[in-house]
Amino acid sequence: MTQYAFFFDQSRCTNCHACAIACKDWNYGEVIKSSYVKWLRMMQWEKGVFPEVEMHTLFATCYHCEKPVCVDACPNHALVKEDKFGAVLLDEDLCRGSRQCWIACPYGAPQYEDNAPGTPMTKCTMCYEKIVAGELPICVAACPQRALDFGPIEEMKERYGDCRALEDMPVADIAEPAIIFKPRTTKQKHVVYDAARVVEVMAARADTGLPAVYDDSTDVTGVFDGLVGYDKLVMKAASVEENLARSKNEEG
Repeated sequence: MTQYAFFFDQSRCTNCHACAIACKDWNYGEVIKSSYVKWLRMMQWEKGVFPEVEMHTLFATCYHCEKPVCVDACPNHALVKEDKFGAVLLDEDLCRGSRQCWIACPYGAPQYEDNAPGTPMTKCTMCYEKIVAGELPICVAACPQRALDFGPIEEMKERYGDCRALEDMPVADIAEPAIIFKPRTTKQKHVVYDAARVVEVMAARADTGLPAVYDDSTDVTGVFDGLVGYDKLVMKAASVEENLARSKNEEG
């Protein structure tokens, strides 16, 4: 079996959503029949506190895993891993919406139009018809920052290394996703500063006659759960509504 794989450069990605919009535009109507269904989700989440906050992004789709646990989990044998490209494909006629594939998948790749039990599943096809024709998947071709690439997995590993999971993602050995990641470059301080001193100075503005930014430093450093909308990476949302919210809804 030949295995093809995606590549994602976290530093190059600006979270512009060109890939996600291209995916939906290419597939919407004929295959994707609901605005709730997102074969490709661009995830974002914040880490750290003022003044050292960092934004992380993730290209999240079906990674067409080398060990696709979803295939084994489906009681209706609606999923198969084909040999030519290693794509995990769905036979919609066999799907009964058991959601066992979603339970098994570490990445939340199976997508549903609503939360009702028995709703059929749909998912990324690796743009199978396009790659058979010698073209790139639409998401890769659409990326203006060249943060995405695609090809035989050995070529991707030779070119980019063999990182299979970014920080905060599920461990890769569960399903061995067919994607190579380049982690984001560590934020560099071009002007060196003392973060603790910044917090103190901003709190002391009132002493100089300027309006106070906050009364207590813990107002900006004591981040509690739920204060920040995108405070963590959640690849398996509990509902279609949360799935949209967690990945940002580019349809507004």
